[in-house]
Amino acid sequence: MELEILEQDACEALGMGAFLGVAKASDLPPKFIHLTYRPSGTPRRKLAIVGKGLTFDSGGLNIKAGAGSMIEMMKFDMGGAAATLGAAKAIAQLKPDVEVHFISAAAENMISGRAMRPGDILTASNGKTIEVNNTDAEGRLTLADALVFAEKLGVDAIVDLATLTGACIVALGDNIAGLWSTDDTLAKDLQQAAQTAGEKYWQMPLEDKYFDGLKSIVADMKNTGPRFGGAITAALFLKQFIQSVPWAHLDIAGTVWTEKENGYNSPGGTGFGVRTLVQWVLS
Repeated sequence: MELEILEQDACEALGMGAFLGVAKASDLPPKFIHLTYRPSGTPRRKLAIVGKGLTFDSGGLNIKAGAGSMIEMMKFDMGGAAATLGAAKAIAQLKPDVEVHFISAAAENMISGRAMRPGDILTASNGKTIEVNNTDAEGRLTLADALVFAEKLGVDAIVDLATLTGACIVALGDNIAGLWSTDDTLAKDLQQAAQTAGEKYWQMPLEDKYFDGLKSIVADMKNTGPRFGGAITAALFLKQFIQSVPWAHLDIAGTVWTEKENGYNSPGGTGFGVRTLVQWVLS
């Protein structure tokens, strides 16, 4: 395994304004993690797995408040990164003939005098501008720069995992994750891997018309859209940071944590996504 950690100055040099906008209120510096597994011989394909790594999400200036805000649970907002690194550990042990890049733009979303403000405009590393209309829609901002980075690696496919939206929990509950993809073959491969692994995903539509809800009069897009279809507009936001590589987005917000003892998971983090990712890489 090869490890590269980009510190803040390196992220600035790459123009990661979306990721750094989220990170700048914290006293803890951001870390852009890039872990690579390379097989001993020629890889038959190259893949990237990108995990949302918000180690704590206060909501920023749009602070999570009131009943149901789940602010006390926001240590699980790094569930996507946890699954990514869990898959990395398993894949390094199994040694498939596939090159895999494991990526997470890790940070906290906190509140201070340095915090990004609603109305601020951020510029991502692909040059696209984003009007921040809600600082609590921060995960997609970190993923934006991570996806741009991943595509530049020349991989054959990219999968991201994120505890991205409460809307996905409303739609699918706490046992099924959402799946969006620009590529039917990739979506099918992930569904087959999930079935083998014993995890449940439901493919959701990438309805381009819904992107109208993200349009901004001062930037290329806003970071949130209307209330309805929120998990879909979140996926459409991420799609703006992929050019041509087959890509899939997994919204695992409802599945990464459980309060129940169900015979399969103990209360706490479930590790959801690890089994599917490993099976996908091996397939």
